[in-house]
Amino acid sequence: MTQDFFMSSKMFDELRKEISKIKVISCLIQKDSKKIFEYYKNPKAKTNLQKINSCTKSFTSALVGICWDKGLLDVHTPISEYFSDILIKEQDYRKQKITIEHLLTMSAGFDWPEFEEWNYFSPMIYSPDIVKFILKRELKTNPGEKMNYNSGCTHLLGAIIQQVVGNKVDDFAQEVLFSPLGITEYKWYEIQGQSLTADGLRLKADDMIKLGTLYLNQGKYLGNQIISQDWILKSTKTYYNTYNNIGGYAYQWWTSEIKLSDDKIIAFYFALGYMGQYICIVPDLKMTIAIVSKLDNTLYLLNIIKKFIVQINQ
Repeated sequence: MTQDFFMSSKMFDELRKEISKIKVISCLIQKDSKKIFEYYKNPKAKTNLQKINSCTKSFTSALVGICWDKGLLDVHTPISEYFSDILIKEQDYRKQKITIEHLLTMSAGFDWPEFEEWNYFSPMIYSPDIVKFILKRELKTNPGEKMNYNSGCTHLLGAIIQQVVGNKVDDFAQEVLFSPLGITEYKWYEIQGQSLTADGLRLKADDMIKLGTLYLNQGKYLGNQIISQDWILKSTKTYYNTYNNIGGYAYQWWTSEIKLSDDKIIAFYFALGYMGQYICIVPDLKMTIAIVSKLDNTLYLLNIIKKFIVQINQ
């Protein structure tokens, strides 16, 4: 692959034409932390805060990592240490074995049909006590046995962060993540005194891609080590493969790979939000992508991303 080809205006013109036909609000691509493609549906798309839905989960993972770096928690700690008042009353002894890592990988085992009968929306939001609602769900599988998409796991991670730092998640995020990344405008919705760590963030696309840049650079941003390299590696490797149409799952990140015609494998990982929100990191290409959209098909853009990766390797 040559630099001239990578910067080919024809390739970017084709991408711009393709996404302009659908409900893409913004699309940014950076290589080596430098912006090489920029698309906004309209001027407001650049300045307005956008709902990033479940891309929020990957920000939550970053905050867990910072807590881990600070020695405030260990991923192998049973969550009964944080929710003993609820779990001590549960008859299913297996719940005592659920760890923070099980929450991170969504392998806690709860009966949680978020991608099935709940149709991508969890009824936990209507519960008078969300944490209790999650913890009292029956276990369908043993902890660690299988990954099943579960926004409740991410909400519990937020509750744990709040306990170990002694502050609200959004305030902690402002101190240890947003401020170091230069993110000054955001909205993090909360409920029952806790930030919605599964899907509550609103950001600009310009700020979404900063998380991708941070991870691409192994936890460094503008020379500052914000998250340890150990956590970046630990949190972005594949732990489970459950959904073939999406990819594998890490610590609140999806993982995938593309096999090229010459048998070369290009691996990447990404944050994914309902209606097509993406933060994608392609380490081999030193590339990050941030997309905000309002599509009926959440996964439609994943195919466009994969096609683009293939094009730049032809």
